[in-house]
Amino acid sequence: MARNSEKAMTKLARFYQMKLNEGKVTEKRPYMASECDDLKKAEHWRREIIGEISKKISQIQNPGLGEFRIRDLNDEINKLLRIKFHWENRIIELGGPNYKRYGPKMINAEGIQVPGGDGYKYFGAAKDLPGVRELFESEPPAPPRKTRAELMKKVDADYYGYRDDDDGVLIRLEKEAEVEMVKKSVEDFKNGLSTQSTEDMEATMDTGETTAATANDDDLDLSLHNQVPLDEPLQNFVAYVPDIPSQQEVEQKLLQSKKMELLKQYASDQMIAQAEESRRILGHTL
Repeated sequence: MARNSEKAMTKLARFYQMKLNEGKVTEKRPYMASECDDLKKAEHWRREIIGEISKKISQIQNPGLGEFRIRDLNDEINKLLRIKFHWENRIIELGGPNYKRYGPKMINAEGIQVPGGDGYKYFGAAKDLPGVRELFESEPPAPPRKTRAELMKKVDADYYGYRDDDDGVLIRLEKEAEVEMVKKSVEDFKNGLSTQSTEDMEATMDTGETTAATANDDDLDLSLHNQVPLDEPLQNFVAYVPDIPSQQEVEQKLLQSKKMELLKQYASDQMIAQAEESRRILGHTL
């Protein structure tokens, strides 16, 4: 009975093995995709990379592998994804199909990417690793923006500064400034009188008496002004308009104006002049 090694050396066995290896690539995959110039070999190595990725994705689903092993597997998967991307670009350069557009998306769908990341994805149990789970927690929604109508509800007199004087601070400051200005004016006036010459004083004796009286009045006004407490609010003055016509006078005025309009419309100028002359004589006024 022939042994297995002898059976493998028969012509039929060699022919069968040749048929199995026909169409297969037995070469080692190049390190750079740009080193490959054969489209069939490039597609073969792309399928080989996809098989490795699928195998590692199946392994990373087991959370019992440990944190370090899971991180290593996740790094290897991301590295193989980048290699697959380079081989797909090389296939396009060699005239092959665009697998990035028409190829299956199952492998990419398995992983999730951190929002705002650089393309690094997490697969299987790597999604639940410490420090990774927090990256995928949804942030609280931003507060809604206020509409223009809501903003306009807060626009009132205070917004435009119309009530800035209601606190009484400005009134107090104005009173203090007024007192200082009056004192300064009186001192300037007294200093001006002391520097005048004797001739000017004799020439302006009458004017001096009037000025002295004015100064005494200013001192009196200043003393009275100092008696008014600063905390006391100013009085509200109301302006009354005199000689406001009553309702009856207004109606009478309107009636007379309407009579004059009708008279001008249906009477001649001579009749109007006679009517005005008669009213003037009788003492009536329009």
